[in-house]
Amino acid sequence: MCLGLRITHGTGTSRVKRSKQRFRWVKVSADGRGVVSHAGVGLLREMAQLTGLTRGVTGALLDTYRGVPVHAPGRVFTDLACAIADGADCVSGIGVLGDREDLFGPVASMPTTWRLLERVDTAHLEGVRSARAAPKSGAGLCLDFDATITIAHSEKQDAAPTWKRSFGFHPLLCFLDRPEVAGGEALAGILRPGNAGSNTAADHITVLDLALAQLPAGFRPGAPGGPRVLARCDSAGATHKFAAACVARGVQFSFGFPVDARIRRIVDLIPAHCWDPAIQTDEDLRDGAWVFEATGMLDLRSWPAGSRLILRKERPHPGAQLSFTDVDGHRVTAVLTNTPPGVVPGQAPGLELRHRQHARVEDRIREGKATGLRNLPCHDAALNSAWLETVLTAIDLLTWTQLIAFTGQPALARCEIGTFRYRVLHVAARITRGARRTHLRIDATWRWAAQIAAGFHRIRAALT
Repeated sequence: MCLGLRITHGTGTSRVKRSKQRFRWVKVSADGRGVVSHAGVGLLREMAQLTGLTRGVTGALLDTYRGVPVHAPGRVFTDLACAIADGADCVSGIGVLGDREDLFGPVASMPTTWRLLERVDTAHLEGVRSARAAPKSGAGLCLDFDATITIAHSEKQDAAPTWKRSFGFHPLLCFLDRPEVAGGEALAGILRPGNAGSNTAADHITVLDLALAQLPAGFRPGAPGGPRVLARCDSAGATHKFAAACVARGVQFSFGFPVDARIRRIVDLIPAHCWDPAIQTDEDLRDGAWVFEATGMLDLRSWPAGSRLILRKERPHPGAQLSFTDVDGHRVTAVLTNTPPGVVPGQAPGLELRHRQHARVEDRIREGKATGLRNLPCHDAALNSAWLETVLTAIDLLTWTQLIAFTGQPALARCEIGTFRYRVLHVAARITRGARRTHLRIDATWRWAAQIAAGFHRIRAALT
């Protein structure tokens, strides 16, 4: 840190002399009027209102009140989700919005928010999930499944030792892959004890049904003109029951397949000239990686009809830790899918690339942990389940905002949550009033001021 000081050495002691260039002090006082920070959170609140999310949650929870609530339950729920998106990691974080009543209007207090979470019990959780559903688009929808560990630092209901020798929970999540933005759309998730298995087929089927229920009717498998739906997961989800459940629901699957002795024997039998070069996302060749379809070399009759086995071998990158399962110095992975030939361009290399893109779910979970998933603040399991649903809502609001408000602005659409908060959500603004209207004036000196202002207009134009 530069303190504007210069150190010179004298006889026996050191003397400190002030530099000619002095630090410019500014007068500081706490009497600013008409100025707000975190003005970008208004984008998320408008998104929640205009998509019908606020109204839907209110309809799902209104029967839990005896009379007319002072704060609509949907408004309280979405305000908590906005606070989580803004960086809150506990219920008291909603107070940040309450301190800015000039911008956001009346915001529920922390006790009111706690009482709302208590109302989101098992009977009403399904209604809240239905309210979160929003239109999806695209020629193909990829549902990425993965589990993660959430550490509990105190005794909480259903917290248990995990397979990583920690203590907490092991939620299973499903994200809709959205490669055009930094985060994915959080379709579904269930809270599980820390000792829940990674390859529990029943849990994967439950999350699959919840995820499909989040899709509007026209985007579900089997809908006329609807998109193809693909379920992707690593080898932990590669179970016969989950594969059968996907087929029964009209969903294609792409699973990581365990590399055991049978796979290693097959790799030894494949001639070198039969391997095809692996490809990259930009359709360029991937150096040092090859792909081969080995469907006829392994008995797959126990899997659904049409299942195909894709093998990939790659030279480990410099510094990678080698394993005894590596074949001839190559790292081998396998993919099991029932996507028929001709659907994905590139044949076997295309199918392998599509499955490799499942790795993006790790980024989705990392983003989720930066958006309230790192901490489950309640002792009661039902309250933590409600908190998890609020976290998924916060992730959705961020994803929708980046998709709609900042189309064509990669610096804002593709930045991760920490950067998005710094650039958009935490922006300062001034509130002025005139002609019976309130005017939010984004700080003109902020680098992304024009893009943020345009984002408000894009959301309103798209949803009204």
